[in-house]
Amino acid sequence: MRSCQILYPWLKASAVDRNALQIVLLMNSLEQKILAAFDAPGEHTRSLADLGDPASVSEIVSQLVGRGWLRATDVPDTYERTEDGRLQLAAPRDVTIYSRPGCTLCEEAKMEIAPLLKEFGARLTEINIDEDPHLRARFDYDVPVIFLGARKAAKHRVDLAQFRRQLRDAAPEL
Repeated sequence: MRSCQILYPWLKASAVDRNALQIVLLMNSLEQKILAAFDAPGEHTRSLADLGDPASVSEIVSQLVGRGWLRATDVPDTYERTEDGRLQLAAPRDVTIYSRPGCTLCEEAKMEIAPLLKEFGARLTEINIDEDPHLRARFDYDVPVIFLGARKAAKHRVDLAQFRRQLRDAAPEL
């Protein structure tokens, strides 16, 4: 991180932001390729062989499991990408809202942020936490939870002025 501050002295991130930035800087193209392999149509699980030469990718897959971005399944040498792994591939202005059917706060948040999403050209992905036991356990009493890129931006209620600043400060997609 010190080298980033030397190159970019304007970068004054919090400790959490610095940790996230370090992880992103450390993620190489093979890690990105492995995480992106789960976007292919079909099953949401991939075997080690599906991800590349097992001898070449097994250590990287182990690192991704250690970071919580992949999860081993019950089938040996088979993995699924976690939601945190999906978020690692999100562009800075990709917005993810974790919600559930019948959640009035979720509907209110979506309506409130819709004009900002349009203004900044941000993409919205809505995830129903009730369809994934891991997400339900993580967010059960906190919906809506909104992420901007891979960072949590809001939960329960949205501070629109803050969310606007976060969208403005997010790097535009290239």
